[in-house]
Amino acid sequence: MLQRTIARNSFFITIDTVVGFVSSLTISILAARILGPENLGYFNYLMWISNMAALFVSFGVPAATNKYAADLLGRNQPGEALGLIRATLRYQAGMGLFMSLGGTILGIVGIMLMAGKSDFPNVKADKLSQSLGIMGIYREESIGKDVEWNVHKTAPGLAMFIIIGVMAGMFGLGAGWANVPVLNLMMGAPLKVSVATSKFLLSITDTSAAWIYMNNGAVLPMMVAPSIIGIMLGSIVGVKILAKAKPKAIKWMVIGLLLFAGLRSLLKGLGIWK
Repeated sequence: MLQRTIARNSFFITIDTVVGFVSSLTISILAARILGPENLGYFNYLMWISNMAALFVSFGVPAATNKYAADLLGRNQPGEALGLIRATLRYQAGMGLFMSLGGTILGIVGIMLMAGKSDFPNVKADKLSQSLGIMGIYREESIGKDVEWNVHKTAPGLAMFIIIGVMAGMFGLGAGWANVPVLNLMMGAPLKVSVATSKFLLSITDTSAAWIYMNNGAVLPMMVAPSIIGIMLGSIVGVKILAKAKPKAIKWMVIGLLLFAGLRSLLKGLGIWK
């Protein structure tokens, strides 16, 4: 009986290792073909962030859980052991989510700092963006000129927006930290166009994300009403500032907000920010 158990467990461990290796290899090949050399570097960085988050999440917790769960099972208390395992899984999932999110945002901050022409990217429109008409001209008041813009890498960009939308709807997250980098750094839209488009997208994605909290009764109506008034006033002021501010100033404002959000999420994952 013991030999069968050892053989069965060894078989499943081998299958898990092989499936993980094949999956990683397949995803890497597909990512390299779709993203290209430059964006593949960004993808590898995000994968490194995820692996580091998994390392911190698994540090010491599984060993302690195995020990105390085994003690509870030895005392014939399977209900308490199951409760301990469930609590550990919730803790690890929450910690991993916050650390991955924080590391990703901080990685985006680093990429924005290193990006050279993020104010007015000069990219060649691809066929998909031309067929969808994703291009235009806007008046840049800070330099007194009309800026003609277009985008490239439209298919990967649209795929990223699907992922961002799923995350926003599933976890109740705002997507502003991801919309601007995808539009500006990946697709090559001007920074002001990216910020304005992200603002419009947030009105949709945040509305759907709010349903998670509303369904759980976690919304205070007395706080929502004045907040809506503040958002409306802030939008009016923000539009006027965005029209006249220099793109460099907008870039540093975005970087500052992302830096704060990334550090806050990372510290929450480490249990430092309560």
